[in-house]
Amino acid sequence: MTTTADDLVTLVRGFNPKTNEALIRAAFAYGERMHEGQYRHSGEPYFTHPVEVAAILAEQQLDDATIITALLHDTIEDTPASYGEVQDLFGTEVAELVDGVTKLTNLQLTSTETKQAENFRKLFMAMAKDLRVILVKLSDRLHNMRTIKAMRPDKQAQKARETMDIFAPLAGRMGMQWMREELEDLAFRVLNPEARQSIIRRFIMLQKETGDVIERITTDMRKELSDADVAAEVFGRAKKPYSIWRKMEEKEQSFSRLSDIYGFRVITESEEDCYSALGAIHRRWSAVPGRFKDYISQPKTNGYRSIHTTVSGRDGKRVEVQIRTRQMHDVAETGVAAHWSYRDGVRSRNPFAVDPAKWIAQLTEQFDGEDDHQSFLEAVKLEMYADKVFCFTPKGEVIKLPRGATPIDFAYAIHTRIGSACVGAKVDGIRVPLWTRIKNGQSVEVITAEGQTPQVTWLDIATTGKAKTAIRRSLREVDRARFAKLGRELARSAFEHVGKKATDKALATAARELRLGGIEDLLEKLGSAETTGREVVSAVYPELGKVTGEEVDRKRAVIGLEHGQSFQRAPCCEPLPGERIVGITFRGKGVTLHTIDCDRLSDYEDQPERWLDLRWHDGSHPAVYGATIDLTMANDRGVLGRICTLIGESGANIADLNFVERKPDFFRVHVHAELRDAAQLHTLMLTLEAESDVAAISRCRNSAAELDATSISGNAH
Repeated sequence: MTTTADDLVTLVRGFNPKTNEALIRAAFAYGERMHEGQYRHSGEPYFTHPVEVAAILAEQQLDDATIITALLHDTIEDTPASYGEVQDLFGTEVAELVDGVTKLTNLQLTSTETKQAENFRKLFMAMAKDLRVILVKLSDRLHNMRTIKAMRPDKQAQKARETMDIFAPLAGRMGMQWMREELEDLAFRVLNPEARQSIIRRFIMLQKETGDVIERITTDMRKELSDADVAAEVFGRAKKPYSIWRKMEEKEQSFSRLSDIYGFRVITESEEDCYSALGAIHRRWSAVPGRFKDYISQPKTNGYRSIHTTVSGRDGKRVEVQIRTRQMHDVAETGVAAHWSYRDGVRSRNPFAVDPAKWIAQLTEQFDGEDDHQSFLEAVKLEMYADKVFCFTPKGEVIKLPRGATPIDFAYAIHTRIGSACVGAKVDGIRVPLWTRIKNGQSVEVITAEGQTPQVTWLDIATTGKAKTAIRRSLREVDRARFAKLGRELARSAFEHVGKKATDKALATAARELRLGGIEDLLEKLGSAETTGREVVSAVYPELGKVTGEEVDRKRAVIGLEHGQSFQRAPCCEPLPGERIVGITFRGKGVTLHTIDCDRLSDYEDQPERWLDLRWHDGSHPAVYGATIDLTMANDRGVLGRICTLIGESGANIADLNFVERKPDFFRVHVHAELRDAAQLHTLMLTLEAESDVAAISRCRNSAAELDATSISGNAH
């Protein structure tokens, strides 16, 4: 049923009797006129979309400016309307908000990582200017996801993935948990419909077997609370299919073994009643150890307050219970948006509502130190998905950290200097390894020592963006000379590979072409694998950087594919031309190539319909197929340089070089080389094995590698 202007005004007047009804009607009429003649994919008039977005925001009891912005949010972008006209008709506040939403709409959040990081910066800037821009954008995405069936399948998948990766976590980070759950479930419906239907079917079967568990437990809880003289409302629900699926994936459990699939909410009159209700529930049901969180005494940064506990009954069935007051519940439903909510015609003065300016300042402050795109993106995603734990310093000060944080994160949260000098930690008075995961309520003491510097292994231990950034910065300073030395060896090898010399003049030219600060900057990036020898050579000699000769086209490298069918090499076995291969089909992802002896093929033994009999094209292939060599060599002057020279002379290109282990007398490295085929790899390994300073050599394979990160792909023609 289409929402009319009268419907919308009635909805707004229900929580804000002092609403500017005339202005809302004027915005409705203006938007309808501007979008006249435009239609959605479903065939409906386009203006039905802004109206429904406004209705979603009205249900959250937001102010007039936000609701009017929703009605007009696509006018500047898609109609003859201009910023000036909107400003004249509806005021500067609305015009600024509409302009902000327009700019967000133009951000392509699913593009390359560098572009994505830049757009995330713009997204946070827009949030910092006025958080209501994001509220409109989230409601816009919610309505689009509710009506996504009208779009093309490929567009549905793109929007669903973007929703799952960005918009749902953002809604959760802002405290709008109901919106996060609905966005996740709508995206899940598109991305994995079979899994979602399977969970729904199992729920139906469970209800037939056990009856209405929710009604039974709700009745029991109400009785226990009444007997304890606690005035409270109790609500129960089954968790969303995606939430259950995620728990199954995380815990690696089947549906039948997953117990906490029901959630219950207790709404009390006062904070004291929250703790009384907790006592009553724990007296009646057994508390599950490790599943208690008190967000009332330690609120989340977005204002969320609640007590969480998980209990189990006599039948062993676990249920999650959330206990909070009515005011806490209002903030829990709307999160940071509670700052703008109205009740009875006045701005709601909820004591738990967070000042959005302070919240966004705290969020963006964590990313100010990020000096490169990749680090910024990592920090944003870590923070977006973070669930907090609260721990204490020996003096009793509270430190908030993301779930999964370690003593390294704790040390850097106190001060960068303490983090860098950390040599150990005590948790609750007991010495623990630095990779220990900190739990709620633990006391952490950092042990420091003069002369200590961050270790490269800390990057794998740390989880917070602040710690990772500080560690990288310190490592860069310590390793500048080492990276530069290694980079010079790699540059020499890359230039000799094409019959040229890596002179300072050539390196300066390459640095200028690659827009780097100079030769030292270039060598550091080359030594740290941030750029490759081929890229450096191509910058100076573009014609030599290209693959020449009559070679097999990468896009036609595999025989046996259907026309237009794409392929990609599995990173677990990194198949090379000349090796026997098998293809495994993936819906929407084409075909993944495996070597015939790859361990991962056992995962598909019961799915013969997905197997394809394939082979590599005969002929000379370009040297672009990556393979990883595990090399143990003497830790002596000039050894690494000779190894790099041998690899270059064999016609291979070093794409990456990673130190796995360092000892006083030897070191172990993983060399990722770009090769033509398996025969070249065999020759290269024989050459290296003959080198007196090489103690061991083998081809490195990873049977547990994920299948979505591939090195070379193409299409059948």
